[in-house]
Amino acid sequence: MALKYWLVICILGIGWGMSFMFNAILLRELGPLSVSMGRVGFGALGCWVYVLGARLQVNLTFGRAAGLLGFGVLSYAAPFAFYALGQQHIGAGVAGIVNATTPAFAVVVSHFWPRGERATLLKSLGVVCGFAGIVVLSLPVLNSGAKSEFWAILLTLCAPVCYAFSVNIARAFREMPPVVLVALALTGATLAIAPLALWREGVPHITRIETWASLAMIGFVLTSAAFIAFYWLLPKVGPTNISTVTLIAPVSALVLGTWVLNETLRPEHLLGMGAILVGLLLIDGRIVRRRQRDAVGKDQPKG
Repeated sequence: MALKYWLVICILGIGWGMSFMFNAILLRELGPLSVSMGRVGFGALGCWVYVLGARLQVNLTFGRAAGLLGFGVLSYAAPFAFYALGQQHIGAGVAGIVNATTPAFAVVVSHFWPRGERATLLKSLGVVCGFAGIVVLSLPVLNSGAKSEFWAILLTLCAPVCYAFSVNIARAFREMPPVVLVALALTGATLAIAPLALWREGVPHITRIETWASLAMIGFVLTSAAFIAFYWLLPKVGPTNISTVTLIAPVSALVLGTWVLNETLRPEHLLGMGAILVGLLLIDGRIVRRRQRDAVGKDQPKG
């Protein structure tokens, strides 16, 4: 894979890890539902600017619009809200590590999904490692008796579960241009979360410049631009290579949470992240397959 593509993957991973830091900044002035509303709203606006500027065709029936509304809620509005709700009690680094369990949940859901991909032994071991990482991550909370933090971790886990279902549902929209799909889904997510956010939290009252800056970054850059870049890169490098983004994002979230937000870095955080990353490598399978090929090559007679 070309170096420029690796560079884009690294930027995406670091950027999506940064989103948890921006969530923490936004929560100083906004409620969690308003954070989700702002992100999907700004994200939809940025995507539509691209769609209209590129003159991409949008064909939409009533039935397809209803389906995209549900898809947008599951893919964007609900996960973003779950992360913000959880981050009221846990740090950005911990939320970023929890996010890394998405491939593990995707393996489980895909195994039982109609015509989904069946889990291999290697992927199953990866899922076990991923869940073990969550247990290790929760140990300090369990030992301290801080029930709010424990429930916050469980609530945050709902976001990867949503992603696991949404990647399977996305197959129903495979004929749509990806950027158009994201624009429509983010619009549906905005229409769904906005009434709930306004009812529960009222009209957002923003007074700090860092709140506006964080909204612009998390909406236009880390949602609109990031997903446009993601779908530009996907056909060039393939789903396996692009999945390495999930290896970079938790490291970025943990480093930024510790460095910028002064969050406490515990040994359990590193151990939990390590177990999850090992799980991701097993689910990916490339390293194991490469070692198997090398072993077979050494066993071949030379002459």
